[in-house]
Order: sequence, then structure tokens, then C-alpha cells
Amino acid sequence: MADRNCLISNEWVCGEYLRTRGDELVDATLQHVGITVVSVGLGLAVAFPLALLARRRRAFAGPVLGLTTVLYTVPSLAMFSLLVPVFGLSASVVVTGLVLYSLTILVRNILAGLAAVPEEAREAARGMGYGPVRLLFAVELPLALPALMAGLRITTVSTVSLTTVGAILHYGGLGNLIYEGMHSYFKAQVLTASVLCVVLAVGADLLLLLVQRLLTPWTRAGRTDRPRRAGRSGRVPAGEGAV
Repeated sequence: MADRNCLISNEWVCGEYLRTRGDELVDATLQHVGITVVSVGLGLAVAFPLALLARRRRAFAGPVLGLTTVLYTVPSLAMFSLLVPVFGLSASVVVTGLVLYSLTILVRNILAGLAAVPEEAREAARGMGYGPVRLLFAVELPLALPALMAGLRITTVSTVSLTTVGAILHYGGLGNLIYEGMHSYFKAQVLTASVLCVVLAVGADLLLLLVQRLLTPWTRAGRTDRPRRAGRSGRVPAGEGAV
């Protein structure tokens, strides 16, 4: 009875809301996750060749970086409004807008990661007969993974957040519930959907961090080896000076 009263009294925390609106929350969460995954995946698919083009042909580096930066400065409401005449009132508007926003972070991080690859590693690979394509995928990309994954994590978290703006087109996932709850001043719905957005963002970031650690085991090995290397430096430990 107390749970039902929380709906009547419109409280922020309400177990009855979770029980009666569970299907609605699941559907909104799945839509949110779907839009995020598709947007980030397409963004990475577009950003990768753009970064390679900017890296190989310096004349394209300025325009590519400049255009992606300009796109990132466009407000989300304006971006979606400009895309409506092209795609109509559909999920494609939200996905396309999120892809465009992801490019500036992904392109810059891919370029930064490739630039950080030691030239000695490239020379050694060429000496072993590696061609440009094999060099890129077998040597450069694995060494550039930390920077690339950092950009992917930032992009994913920001995409989870920006997906909520798609509520203006009814394709905002959990943003739909936040938008509707704000209009009707339904406290439990606003709080629950907002908390789920935060959980999705934190969960996605932790998942990508785990993937990064699994794909780059040498970065962990480098950190764990430092104390042992320091212990072999020949320094006399404190309190053990010569008598």
C-alpha cells in the first residue's frame, strides 16, 4: 500500500513505478543502447579512413580536422533540425548527428596514437618485409590502441549522454522518459531514467576499459615491472648503510 501511495504522492523514489513500468524502462534502455552502439560503430568506421587520409596526405589534414571540429561545435538541437529535411522524422537523424559529433574525438585520437608509434618499430617491421597494409594492422594499430581506446571511451560516454536529446524526435531512448517526465512532472520517471543513463555511461566506460586492458597487456606489464627495476638500481635501502 505504501508503494502505491508513492505514485499518488509523486515521490522521487518509488518502487511501484519500477514494478509497473518495468517493460517501458527495458524498451527505452534497449533503444538507448542500440542507438549508442550503432552511432559509435559507424563513427569509428568513418573516422578511421578519414584519419588515414589526413595522415597520408598532409593537404587533407587541415580540412579534415577543421571540418570535424566545426561539426562538433554545432548545438545538438540545431544539428538534428538540419538533418530532418534529409532523413525525415526517423532514428537516422539521431544516429547521423551522433556519428558527426564522434568524428572530431575519434579522428584526433587515431592520429595521435599513430603519431606516437616509435619509428624504430616501423623500421624493424619494414626490414622484416612488412608492406604498408601489414605494417599498419600488425604493428602501428596495436601500438596505437591506448590512444584509440581512450578516444573510443570518451566518444561512447558522450554518445550515451547526447542520445537523450533525440527525445525531441521520440528516438532518445531513456531521454524519451526524461522528456515526458519533465513535462508531466513525474518525479520517479525522471529520476529512474536519469540514473539508468548514468549507469549506462559508467558501465560502457568500464567495459571499454576492460577491453583496452585485455588488448594491451604490455601496458600493465610495464607498470608492474617498474618497482622491480627500481629495486635493482643499486641503491642502498634506508637504514642499511655501511657500518
